[in-house]
Amino acid sequence: MPDQYQRYTVAAVQAASVFMDREATIDKACHLIDEAGKRGSRIIVFPETWIPTYPFWLTHESEAWMALHSNAIEVPSEHVDRLAQAARRANAYVAMGINERDTNTLGTLYNSLLYLGPDGAVLGVHRKLMPTAGERLVWGMGDGSGMHLFDTPLGRLGGLICWEHEMTLAKYAMYARGEHVHASVWPAWNSQREHIAFGTRQYAFEGRCFVIVACGLVHGSAIPEKWRRPGLDHTRLIADGGSAIIGPNGDYLAGPLYEDEDILYADIHLSRIVAAKQSLDIGGHYSRPDVLRLQFDASAHASLVQSMSPEPDATPRTEPLQVPARAD
Repeated sequence: MPDQYQRYTVAAVQAASVFMDREATIDKACHLIDEAGKRGSRIIVFPETWIPTYPFWLTHESEAWMALHSNAIEVPSEHVDRLAQAARRANAYVAMGINERDTNTLGTLYNSLLYLGPDGAVLGVHRKLMPTAGERLVWGMGDGSGMHLFDTPLGRLGGLICWEHEMTLAKYAMYARGEHVHASVWPAWNSQREHIAFGTRQYAFEGRCFVIVACGLVHGSAIPEKWRRPGLDHTRLIADGGSAIIGPNGDYLAGPLYEDEDILYADIHLSRIVAAKQSLDIGGHYSRPDVLRLQFDASAHASLVQSMSPEPDATPRTEPLQVPARAD
């Protein structure tokens, strides 16, 4: 009997978080996960730093920083547990964009993608490798230990955050390991429509994978006046979505959706990946490792590596000390 490939439903959530309110945003997340689960979704993806918001001010504003920091999520924590319970109720994998607070120093935030399994387990956390432009005032940098690719019964699941989709080698690190379903998360500035549409379709076409694009919605009026960024029109949406679900030939299966809150659904069939890779398999027959190869460091890089000095030899010397004879 020939091999059978998985077929199932996936969901891209496009919704506004409750601005700078972690508890209310988690409540909304659990409701949306429940809703997508009732529709049979096996993978559910939320936008970049959805909990508690994307920092659209991107300045040295210390009050805004403190508010973001106090509403960020630690992993593990009771907040993660609530999301994990929702994933278990839905029997779905969930990729959730969060502001992650470093549990060691407490002074660093990360732009992170939290992965939860259908059994409620925390699968892992991906920290954005390189915060873009003004984002470096807000977040630290991740490392290769978070470049996860999870081997699940639904295929290999991975993801990248926003402009990581422009990092050619980061993309290749996912392609070459055989990614099947990709979570692509963005804050969705309203000036980035074409950028997001082009970049995500290109990712699907190059990687011959399914891409679930989750983009944020933020109305300018949600941002307190004292934190507003000069030059932005705060009377309208400053993040207007663009969520979509894309097939392995770069074709839209759902969306793109702009300006409205909704959950996009699509059925995906992994056999389409096999068919698409007959002509182009970036990590397989269409690679030339004798000419071009990527060195991928998947280790964690800590700022402190503690080592212990060897204990001194406490054994008394029993043999006589040999002193070289002096030459006259």
